[in-house]
Parts: sequence; C-alpha cells; structure tokens
Amino acid sequence: MANLDDAARAYRAAVAAVEATKQANEQRLRTARDKAEAARLALAEAMIEAAQDGVKQTEIIKVSGYSREHVRTILRAGGVESDR
Repeated sequence: MANLDDAARAYRAAVAAVEATKQANEQRLRTARDKAEAARLALAEAMIEAAQDGVKQTEIIKVSGYSREHVRTILRAGGVESDR
C-alpha cells in the first residue's frame, strides 16, 4: 500500500507542476506579447518621424523590413503622404 500512496502523491505533484508551469508560461507569453506590441508602436512612431524628417520610404522599408504597402499604410495613418 505504501507504494500506491507514494505513486499517487508523485502523480499529484507532477500534475500540479504541469499546471504551475503552464500558468507561468502563459504569463511570460502575455509579457512577451505586450513588449512586442510596444516595440511595434515605437517602430511605427520612429518610421513616421523619419519620414517627416525627410527619410525616403525606400530607406524606411529597408530598415524596418516591412513591405512597401505596410510602410505606406503606417505613414498615411501618421499623416505622412507618399514621397513618390
């Protein structure tokens, strides 16, 4: 019977560890997503500022890694018209 009790305790502890790890990972994922969103917004602001300072869209595209249309969309949303 002692073996059964030990095995049951070990199983419950393992299940609890899985749940604790799952919760910790969910929090880490939320934190990482929040940081990514903040970085995305900062990049968009920097792109708009660069365009307002006269940096060509082709350079912004190269540095940001975004497509031409995505850069245009961000710049338009920031009140910057195309430099074509």
